[in-house]
Amino acid sequence: MRIVLHESIEGLGNRGDIVEVADGYARNSLIPKGLAQQASSGIEVQASAMKRAWTMRNAKEREAAEEIAKVLVSRPIEIAARAGAEGKLFGSVTAADIAEAVQAQAGVELDRRVFDLDDSIRSTGAHLVTVKPHAEVQFPITVSVVDQAEVDV
Repeated sequence: MRIVLHESIEGLGNRGDIVEVADGYARNSLIPKGLAQQASSGIEVQASAMKRAWTMRNAKEREAAEEIAKVLVSRPIEIAARAGAEGKLFGSVTAADIAEAVQAQAGVELDRRVFDLDDSIRSTGAHLVTVKPHAEVQFPITVSVVDQAEVDV
């Protein structure tokens, strides 16, 4: 079945693309969720307009993500957390904690979902965290976790 995508779907296409998918996938998943619409001649004209708008917006968002990268790559983000004698944290540093620290220290507001953490940070020291603010832009930042007792002194 030929469909027009209303949203970008990884592995399938971007908004406004006309793609061929299995009938069941289109009828049971994409169309009911509002992610796509069956393609017809009138809809294909709308799809080209949707594609142009998406391309322009995507370029602006990518440019904004590159500006964020310029700000964050050069500066380490420091987070104070309670730690034991061997540097093991009482708890962990999560993506939400990193997002708060970036907002406070760099003035850049990012959603916690743009930080690519396999697992929470559970020790003091410098950790590299990948940031993906845009599908085409990713960069590493340094998150320096220090013992809160050292900061309070």
